[in-house]
Amino acid sequence: MKRRELLAASALGLTLQAGGAKAAEAQKTLKYAFRVAETGFDPIKVTDLYSRIIVGHMLEGLYTYDHLARPVRMKPLTADGMPEVADDFKTWTLRVKPGIFFADDAAFKGKKRELVAEDFVYSWKRVADPANASSSWAELEALGLLGLKEYRDALRKSGAPFDYDKPIEGIRTLDRYTLQLRLADSRPRAIEVFAQTDLYGAVAREVIEAYPGRSMEHPVGTGPFQLKEWRRSSLIVLEKNPNHRERYYRDEVQPAADDAEGQALLARFGARRLPMIDRVEVSIIEEDQPRWLSFLNREFNFIERVAPTYMGVAMPKGKIAPNLAKQGIQGYRRLASDSYYTVFNMADPVVGGYTPDKVALRRAIGLATDVRGEIRLARRGEAIPAQQPYMPYTYGYDEHRESEMGEQDPARAKALLDLYGYIDSDGDGWREMPDGSPLVLRSMTTPDGFQREIDQIWQKGLAAVGLKVDYTVGKWPDNLKTMRSGKFQIWGLAATASLPDGQDTLARFHTSRIGSYNYARFSLPVFDALLDRMSHLPNGPERLGLLAEAARLATAYMPYKYRGHRYITDMAHREVVGYRRPALWVNWWEYVDIVGKEA
Repeated sequence: MKRRELLAASALGLTLQAGGAKAAEAQKTLKYAFRVAETGFDPIKVTDLYSRIIVGHMLEGLYTYDHLARPVRMKPLTADGMPEVADDFKTWTLRVKPGIFFADDAAFKGKKRELVAEDFVYSWKRVADPANASSSWAELEALGLLGLKEYRDALRKSGAPFDYDKPIEGIRTLDRYTLQLRLADSRPRAIEVFAQTDLYGAVAREVIEAYPGRSMEHPVGTGPFQLKEWRRSSLIVLEKNPNHRERYYRDEVQPAADDAEGQALLARFGARRLPMIDRVEVSIIEEDQPRWLSFLNREFNFIERVAPTYMGVAMPKGKIAPNLAKQGIQGYRRLASDSYYTVFNMADPVVGGYTPDKVALRRAIGLATDVRGEIRLARRGEAIPAQQPYMPYTYGYDEHRESEMGEQDPARAKALLDLYGYIDSDGDGWREMPDGSPLVLRSMTTPDGFQREIDQIWQKGLAAVGLKVDYTVGKWPDNLKTMRSGKFQIWGLAATASLPDGQDTLARFHTSRIGSYNYARFSLPVFDALLDRMSHLPNGPERLGLLAEAARLATAYMPYKYRGHRYITDMAHREVVGYRRPALWVNWWEYVDIVGKEA
C-alpha cells in the first residue's frame, strides 16, 4: 500500500474511532457500584437484594407499584387491568395485556416472541419444580394453589421430572391472555406476592430449555433493560431493550396531590417515554472507601447506600455538605423499610433449642448487644433501634412499640446466664456451658471495615457479661451459602421489605420456610398456627392483634435479634435527575434521566 493510502486509511480509522467514542459518550449511562456481589439472574433462584435489583429491571411481573405514590399503590405492569376476585378471595382471574414482547434471543429463532398467559403459568410452575430447589417455593406453597403442592410432593417421592404441560387446577390458562388462580382458602393479599416482579417475573420456556443449566447467566425478559455484559462479581452492564413497549412517564405514576416532589417529577418527565436512559453499568466494590472515592472522582455518577462512615462529610445533620452542593451533588435520605438483625441457628447445639436454658442464652446475648452503641458509633446515627420484627411502612409496624429487642441491659443478661448455669467455673473470665464445657460463640462475618466496627462493638458488649465470641471471615455470597445449608451458629443480616404487609417478615419464622428464608430454622407449632390464621383474615383490629402476638413470641424465643432500621442515603451527580428511592420495589432506573453535566 502506498504511503498516501496508508495515511488515508489511518485517517479513516481515527475518524471511525472518534465517531465511536462520541456515540458511546452520547449514550445516557447510569454508573454506580454495588457493595455486595451478585449471585445470578434467575428469578426463582436469587435471594439477595443485589441480584434482585438486576433481575427486576429485565423481567416483568403482572403487577407492580406506582413509583411515586406514597403510601404505596399497586398497579398493572403487564396485566390488562387489576385482578378479578371471586369466591371470597379464593379465585383470581388475571389478564395479560396483548402486544408485549420479549427481548430478542436466539432461542426465538429470529421471530418476535409475545408475552402470553402461559409464560406466567410456566414461570410460576418453575418455582414448584423440586429440581430447581427454589427459595420462593415456601411463599408460593403458602398460597394454597389447588393441586400444585400435591403434584410437587408426588414428584419428590417418585423422582420423576416435572411435567410443565400437566394441567394444575390451581394455576391454569383460560385463553392466550388469561390465567386463573384457584386457592384452597381465602387469601385477601395473594396478589401482593406476584407484584414482586424480580421474583415472579415472566421467563420464556424456549429460553430456559435452550440454555440448560445456564438460567442464572442468561436472563431474557420483557423489561426495559437487557443484559449485555457480565463479569462475575466485577461488572454488570445492561442496555435499553429495543423491544420494550411504549410506556410514558405520565401513564405510570400518580403522586398524591400534596406530594410536591412527586408532582414536580411528573411535570418534568410526564411526556417522556420510558426508559429515559440507554445504559447502566454496575461495578462491585465491597470496601466503602474506594466506593466513596470513586463517586467523588466521577468514575460513577450515582452512589447508593452511602456508608455511615462518610455521612459526616456527605450530609452532616441530614443536609448536603456545602462543598458537595457546589458541585451539584444531590443527596436523598430516608428511613428505609428494612431491618438488620442477628440470626441464631436453632439447630445449633450451643445457641439453638427451645428449652428454657437455650432461650435464656439467646435472650442474654440479645440483652448484651449494644444496639444504641452500634447506631451511635458504627452507623453514625443513621438508624433507629428495632423493637419488633416488622419494618417501617409495612402493615403491623408500630412506631410506639417498645420491647426487649431494642434494649441493652447487661445486668439482666448476667442474671439470666447465672440463673441457667452459664457461669465462669474455672475463673478465666469467660462463662462455661451448664455442664462445664467451654462456651464459645461463633459468628460468621465479612472482611470490610464497616462490619469490623460492628463486630468490635458486639464483641465488647458480650465480653462485659462474660461471653466469648470468635469470628469466621468470609465473602458475603459464601456466608449466605453456608447459612442456607444450616452449617453456622450466628450471622448478621439485613433485609428490605418487598411486600406492604408485615406478615411477609414473619415468614422468616414459619416451619415451611426452613431451607429458604427461615434462616434461623425456627419451628414452633403455635407460631405456625398464628401465621396461618392471620393469612386468611382481612386487615383490621383482629389481624393487628395477631401481628402483635407474633411480635411478642418472636421476642420471647429470639431466634432473631432485631437490632435496627436504617436510614439510607443515596447521592447523585448533577446529571442524574428524577431519582426517588423505591419504597418496596427494586426497579427505578427507567424513571431517571441523564442530562448534560452542566445542567
